Amino acid sequence: MKRIVFLVLVLALVVSGSAAAAEQYKIGILAPAVTHGWVAAVAYHAEARCKELADEVVYRIQTSGNAEEMTAQLDDLMTWGAEAIVAFPQWEGMEVSMQRALDAGIPVVNFDIVIDLDGVYRVAGDNEDMGIQGGHYIVDKVGPEATVVMLEVPSSGSVSALRKKGFLDTVAEIAPDLNILTYATQFTREDGLKDFADILTRNPKIDAVYSMDDETSVGVLQAIREAGRTDIQVITGGGGMQEYFNMMPENDDIWLQSALYSPAMVKDAVDVALQVLKGEEVEMVKIIPTTIVDKDNYQDFLDPHSPY
Repeated sequence: MKRIVFLVLVLALVVSGSAAAAEQYKIGILAPAVTHGWVAAVAYHAEARCKELADEVVYRIQTSGNAEEMTAQLDDLMTWGAEAIVAFPQWEGMEVSMQRALDAGIPVVNFDIVIDLDGVYRVAGDNEDMGIQGGHYIVDKVGPEATVVMLEVPSSGSVSALRKKGFLDTVAEIAPDLNILTYATQFTREDGLKDFADILTRNPKIDAVYSMDDETSVGVLQAIREAGRTDIQVITGGGGMQEYFNMMPENDDIWLQSALYSPAMVKDAVDVALQVLKGEEVEMVKIIPTTIVDKDNYQDFLDPHSPY
């Protein structure tokens, strides 16, 4: 009889342990449609992390082309029963829809571009510090009185605004006589090529380019080569693009720099969502420091498995 009771207790513990181990949380991920290699890599890394957490996480990923579409997809995820949302908007204007999720008791983890709401967790690289580092890098290479083209991307919201702020504030402090020419573009190599080809025709002398994105910088470099220009000594970038890293040692006459802003950071956002759902203590904001990559250290950042 005691043996039977013992076996029943053991079986109950096994079943209880299996049920506990099988507890899963439903996490919805909102990402933009792929218009950029970095964006594609974000979705890739988010899904990869969810698969790594398969014992604890059930997930759905939705991609959208604009804020309105992302709002509709948020509704879909809420209907599905998402217990937390990881949101990576490429546009401003998601506050109203995300507030609806918060009001429903669904934690929101904001990746990259700021969703300006109280109660939203946030994971991002240090956009402002990317600008600070870019300012120091350019002045160090070309001096405090050079002519620099700054390529901003107003449509990217806080990303461009913070990188611009960091750059301009730094230059105002360390090189107030720097001649800055500002132009708007997009985070694509096609726009970098097209826009910078036009910029080159307007400006016969340029010492450096403060570009905020590696793909833009690839286009900028192509425009410079096609125009046969030899005056430009520095092109910055940002993101962590393997193709751009590999260009660094091949262009001895120009310092190509990237402020590393890895798309793999989104894994941290997924982790934050899971930690919140498990009742763990989590900081509201996690900012990942900037690392500078150029031809002196690019080999340390090569990753043959990276989708970007």
